[in-house]
Amino acid sequence: MSAAPRLVSVIVPCRNEQAHVGPFLASVWRQQLPPGLALQVLVADGASDDGTRERLQALAAGEPRLRVLDNPARITSAALNRALAAADGEVVVRMDVHTVYADDYVAQCVRVLDATGATCVGGAWRPVGEGWPQAAIAAAFRSRFGSGGAASRRADHEGPVDTVYLGAWRRDELRRLGGFDEALVRNQDDELNLRIHRAGGRVWQSPAIRSAYAPRASFAALFRQFYQYGYWKPAVIRKHRLPASPRQLVPFGFVLLLALLALAAPFWPPAAAGLAGVLGLYAAAAVAQALQVAPAGPGRWRQTLGVAWACACMHLGYGLGFGRALLDHALGRGPGRDALGLTR
Repeated sequence: MSAAPRLVSVIVPCRNEQAHVGPFLASVWRQQLPPGLALQVLVADGASDDGTRERLQALAAGEPRLRVLDNPARITSAALNRALAAADGEVVVRMDVHTVYADDYVAQCVRVLDATGATCVGGAWRPVGEGWPQAAIAAAFRSRFGSGGAASRRADHEGPVDTVYLGAWRRDELRRLGGFDEALVRNQDDELNLRIHRAGGRVWQSPAIRSAYAPRASFAALFRQFYQYGYWKPAVIRKHRLPASPRQLVPFGFVLLLALLALAAPFWPPAAAGLAGVLGLYAAAAVAQALQVAPAGPGRWRQTLGVAWACACMHLGYGLGFGRALLDHALGRGPGRDALGLTR
């Protein structure tokens, strides 16, 4: 008698993705699995109101490997926990709707998890954009100036890292860790990986685990995304009683410096000169970096300026969100709608 296949549970958070769930699931079913592996797909829908739920139910009616779950909390961490609780697979692989996956993505996650013995494995956060301004935003993500040099953005990096894009885990181990922190609207991945490190585990990045992430398609959406990243970072720092890293503090320090100089400028001429100098130096650094990474071809200067502006949206959004979170905590206020809503 042949052994039962080793089941892999793919967990997917989803809300208001009616136009994307069909192509996404088609890419999941194209996964090339070696003999002995089988898939289960669990999509946790956050009370979508655009027809996503109806589309998912129609797709699930003819596909026994697909289950649609409710996520009344409507946030990513809660969706992942609902799916984790329902997972039957020995291995859990997270996927997101706005990412394109190599056909061996799931197989490589399982292989690297087995080969390394790591607690969590994943690939690089590799953004790929189409057209203006998404291609410029993707280039800003990949740049050292935009990302701060994080290893998780380097597609060729293999080895231990602080965090990875998405992730794969042994189901029982992830459950023992407590899953994802539902107090966090953003940064739940980073916080989980911090717990993994503190428990003596390892997070491993492999270039064999390949995917392409579709970044936000407008500068406003990019700003909102990074505002939320910045807003929820102090909550992680407070929970684990950790000092903030320079990469986390620099955007907030930059925003604080700009605010102080702007407030002082009408009354103190050196402050106006300082403000102009700081902005000039930042713009020069952003454009210099953008020249190195901007997409080639027609409209290169437009793309270059777009990369520079995308970096500014990321840094200013993160810094403002971080500062707003500190202020809200000091005043005993909860997060506002700008820290809770969808950013696409």
